[in-house]
Amino acid sequence: MKQIIFLCCVLWQIVAISQEKPAYRIFDKNGKETTYAKLLKAASKTEVVLFGEFHDNAISHWLELVLAKDLAEKKKLVLGAEMFEADNQKQLDQYLKNDAEDAKMDSTARLWPNYKTDYKPLVDFAKEKNFAFIATNIPRRFASLVYKKGFEALESLSVEEKTWMAPLPIPYDPNLPGYIKMIQDMGGHGGDNLPKAQAVKDAAMAYFILKNKADDSVFLHYNGSYHSDHFEGIYWYLKKSNPDLKIITISTVTQVDISKLEKENGSKADFILVIDEDVTKTY
Repeated sequence: MKQIIFLCCVLWQIVAISQEKPAYRIFDKNGKETTYAKLLKAASKTEVVLFGEFHDNAISHWLELVLAKDLAEKKKLVLGAEMFEADNQKQLDQYLKNDAEDAKMDSTARLWPNYKTDYKPLVDFAKEKNFAFIATNIPRRFASLVYKKGFEALESLSVEEKTWMAPLPIPYDPNLPGYIKMIQDMGGHGGDNLPKAQAVKDAAMAYFILKNKADDSVFLHYNGSYHSDHFEGIYWYLKKSNPDLKIITISTVTQVDISKLEKENGSKADFILVIDEDVTKTY
C-alpha cells in the first residue's frame, strides 16, 4: 500500500511539473539553469550591473524593477539607462527632486514612446528612494552625425555639446565581433560608420556610468542587450577604462522552448534571461 501511495505521489509531481507554464528561466554563462536568488546575490557583490533588455518585453521590464527593489534592500543604488540622453539630465534631475511634474517631463525631455509603461516605474522608484538616475546615452542626433560622417564630425561640436558624450577621441576596435556582425547583418549597408555610431553610444554609456558610480553602491544600468552582449559594447569600454571594475551582465533572449538554453544564446552574459517568445509585448 505504501508503495502505491509513493508511486501516486511521484506521478502527481510529474503531472504538476508538466503542467507548469513558467514565462522565463535564468541560465548562467555556461548554460546551466540558475535562480533569481543567485543573480541577486551576485548583483549585490558587484559594482556595476548591465541589465540587457528587449525594449518591448514585459518580463524584461518587470524583472528590472524587481531587481532594483530587491537590490536596494541590500545596497545603495545609482540607476542609469540608455533610454535617457545626457543632455536631458537636467530635466530628469528636476523630476527626481519634485521640481517637475509628469507633464513637464513629457514636454521637455525626449522620452521613449513606452516611457510611461516601461521606464517611468524605474524613475519613480529612484525618486522614492532618493537615488540618482543618470541619463547615460549620447544625444541621438550626435550618433546620427557619426553614422553620416564618422567620429571626426564630433570635433566640430561646441564645448557644452561635448560634455554630453565620452571624451574625444573615442577609442574604437573595429574587430570586436559585435561590430563586425552588425555590418554583416546589414549586408554592408551603412559601411564602417554603422558600428561607429553604435560604439559612440557604448562609449558614452560607459563614461557616464564611471563618472557617476558611487563608493559602496551598485550602479544598475538598463540598456538594450546588444549594447553589452558577449561582454562587448558598454562592458568593453568600462573595462578599458577600469580593468579592475567588477561587472555583472544580464542578457535577454526569447525562445520557443525555455527549458534549456539554445546554443546560439550561450555565453552572452553572466546571467541569461530566457523568456517564452509568446510573452506579451509592451508596444
